[in-house]
Amino acid sequence: MQRETALKKWLNLCYPQQSFDLSFAAADADFRRYFRATFTNGNSVICMDAPPDKMSIAPYIKVQSLFQAVKVPAIYHADATLGFMALEDFGHTPYLAALQQDQRPEVHKLLLLEAIDELIKLQLSSQAEQLPPYDLEILNREMQLFPEWFVQKELNLTLTDAQQKMWQQTVEAILPEILNQPLVYVHRDFIVRNIMLTHDRPGILDFQDALYGPITYDLVSLLRDAFIEWDEEFVLDLVIRYWEKARAAGLPVRSDFDQFYREFEMMGVQRHLKVAGIFARLYYRDGKDKYRGEIHRFLNYLRKTSRRYQQLHPLYRLITELTGVEEVQVSYSF
Repeated sequence: MQRETALKKWLNLCYPQQSFDLSFAAADADFRRYFRATFTNGNSVICMDAPPDKMSIAPYIKVQSLFQAVKVPAIYHADATLGFMALEDFGHTPYLAALQQDQRPEVHKLLLLEAIDELIKLQLSSQAEQLPPYDLEILNREMQLFPEWFVQKELNLTLTDAQQKMWQQTVEAILPEILNQPLVYVHRDFIVRNIMLTHDRPGILDFQDALYGPITYDLVSLLRDAFIEWDEEFVLDLVIRYWEKARAAGLPVRSDFDQFYREFEMMGVQRHLKVAGIFARLYYRDGKDKYRGEIHRFLNYLRKTSRRYQQLHPLYRLITELTGVEEVQVSYSF
């Protein structure tokens, strides 16, 4: 409540002699909260509340300046000391809501293709050394969230020596392939909850954690989502469409689609392991149960992918032993 009161005082300084109503808009998995200030003339701004003792708004401001190839919110006012920002309001309809409201496959494909077009624009704008590298240390640290938080906390288990060996085989199989991918700007949370339906083109949110890294990461984030799931044939079609568009645009994707799809899948395994760990951590460390129920979706992604690739069979065996659930054989095999 103190933060909200301070935010109102700050807004009064930013917009003197303008009355407004302040309403809650959204909250992130971290400490940020968002409010909508609606003025008497009907205009509105989104207000970010990022407690300065918990985080800095500087990364958001830097990435916003780098991501001008896509539609990101304009920054009207910012105060790093207070941890407040007034941002352009992209409205009330995230992609997730639009996709859930209209279940027609053709509508889903149209919206996702528009998001893919924006992703390609973002990747084409990439410049080396503008963002920190998505390097081995970060990738490995993210993967270790799986045994640390999902296995130990969610399952209340400790890996046996044999299971630890399976885990190490998984890490050693995945990371070299990911690190061999072409590098671009990586949003790191390019999901349908962070893409807004606006009057002209998709609006992109929540980009402050961007890095310079593997080209398939954001595509995986978009098509293998936490809160909505498509069948594999649908996803494969969209991966092909991205690959064709990316090649035509001059992005450094592999010329062989099978190789590109393998990279997409390997990147997916890294991300799914990370997210399963993060969602467990949010519950057990931070007391946030909003995401815990979606862990099963990432386990299912992991079962399907790890059963397809021989070098990932140790991961499939590990997950099967830990959860006692096997995946039905799928039609794709590489």
